[in-house]
Amino acid sequence: MDGIKGYISIREASCRWGISERRVNQYCAEERIPGASRFGRSWAIPEDAEKPSAPCKTDTNKMSRG
Repeated sequence: MDGIKGYISIREASCRWGISERRVNQYCAEERIPGASRFGRSWAIPEDAEKPSAPCKTDTNKMSRG
C-alpha cells in the first residue's frame, strides 16, 4: 500500500509482529487494531499500532478434578 503516509499494509504489519497476514486481517476485521481503516479490499494500519494481545485460553490443567 504505497502513498498513504503514516500507515502500513497487512503484509508489513505481519512482518513486524511475526504473525500471519491472515491473523492481521482478522484483527482488523474484529476492530482490535485502533485506527485501522478499510479501503476497498485492503486495510490501512497506523504505523505506530501495536500488536493486539492474543485471546486468553483457559488452562484446563489447573481445574481440580474430583
